[in-house]
Amino acid sequence: MWLKALHLIFMVTWFAGLFYLPRLFVYHTMSDDQVSRDRFKIMERKLFYGIMTPGAILTIVFGTAMLIDYAWASFGQDLWLHIKLALIVALVIYHIMCGKFVADFKRDNNKHSHVYYRWFNEVPVLMLVAIIILASVKPFY
Repeated sequence: MWLKALHLIFMVTWFAGLFYLPRLFVYHTMSDDQVSRDRFKIMERKLFYGIMTPGAILTIVFGTAMLIDYAWASFGQDLWLHIKLALIVALVIYHIMCGKFVADFKRDNNKHSHVYYRWFNEVPVLMLVAIIILASVKPFY
């Protein structure tokens, strides 16, 4: 149960960043003064490298430990788990995209509008809902 508790703690940490960082991108894109843009660069960097990335790594570490410890014997039979793992791969790709956007903003090379980031911000919400349903309901058990 400790693995599950730690997995959930770091998952919440990771998702907090996944929800908030794109919102910072919205505000950063809409900012019109250098002081604000510099402040957003600092906030984005600290959130991505100080909270989100450690949260992602530890979520994956403890999730993998649970997979090895609890579910490895039935791994090939549980479709819900395969779908959940595919969504986690998609979240890792989303996380990497967030890192690219942080780097783009750092270099003042943003190519997207605030509307783009508003839509981009909805992706982890949909993934979280699907992952929670898959992990708790196990609809394809």
